Amino acid sequence: MSTLKNKIKKLKKEKNAVILAHNYQLGEVQDIADFCGDSLELSRKAAGTDAGMIVFCGVNFMAETAAILCPDKKVIIPDKNAGCPMAAMAGVEKLKMLKRTYPDAVVVTYVNSTAEVKAQSHICCTSANAVEVVNSRDADEIIFLPDKYLGRYVATKTDKKIIFWEGYCGPHVKILDDDIRELKKDHPRAKVLVHPECTPGVIELADEVLSTSGMRKYAGKSDSKEFIVGTEIGMIYRLKKDNPKKEFYPASGNAVCMSMKLCTQERVMWSLEHEKTVIKVPEDIRVKAKEAIDRMLEVKGK
Repeated sequence: MSTLKNKIKKLKKEKNAVILAHNYQLGEVQDIADFCGDSLELSRKAAGTDAGMIVFCGVNFMAETAAILCPDKKVIIPDKNAGCPMAAMAGVEKLKMLKRTYPDAVVVTYVNSTAEVKAQSHICCTSANAVEVVNSRDADEIIFLPDKYLGRYVATKTDKKIIFWEGYCGPHVKILDDDIRELKKDHPRAKVLVHPECTPGVIELADEVLSTSGMRKYAGKSDSKEFIVGTEIGMIYRLKKDNPKKEFYPASGNAVCMSMKLCTQERVMWSLEHEKTVIKVPEDIRVKAKEAIDRMLEVKGK
């Protein structure tokens, strides 16, 4: 084990900390994490530990979610500049205006959003359960935010009217239909796995539309030996690590979230040493945001 890894391990023990890493993080960060996975999945796992501190290797809204679910723990993020452009596309004032325009609509908010926006929502969803959450609501109209492409995917699976927010994930929209077609020519036996944040044209070419955790499960159980993966390229490291005898091809080398790459082992060590990048959510916002998350967790089967 490297000297840096040893220092992190020692600090983690001294601070009674747990390290969480999103599936899009650098391989070196995934390697030092106690848990890797989707953002909400990670926060729920951390809540079940006796750790007093969470080091969330991801982007700001993920650390906020950990703070919402774990109010008794100190949450730090290795780099406070790790923002999510899509989460930043959803603002509270515009959401309030939409709620006034569609007073009978239920607000379903993707967990890739700020705590303030969650607090203005009726219920949250993940990319894995968005369809189930929307269909569980007793309403004919749904305001869905912030990802219009995840919303459009949901719209193909429901009879409800979806009112779309004009947000999107930059790395996922950089995956093009032609990228998939070209890779299929080179790897005709490969299964195509794409994230529901991708554009409709890409989704039409997929064998499976899955969250990152869904991709991990599918790849592990599938008899296929080759996969074309339509999501942020950090996912390839995780899939290869889990399945060393299988091949994974990124759908596009352009599908990179630079915010996710800000975290390094050095930044993790620094954040543990100094505890300066603490993420806090005001209690009134935390309570309302948690209510939206809790309603999601009550949806049958999730």
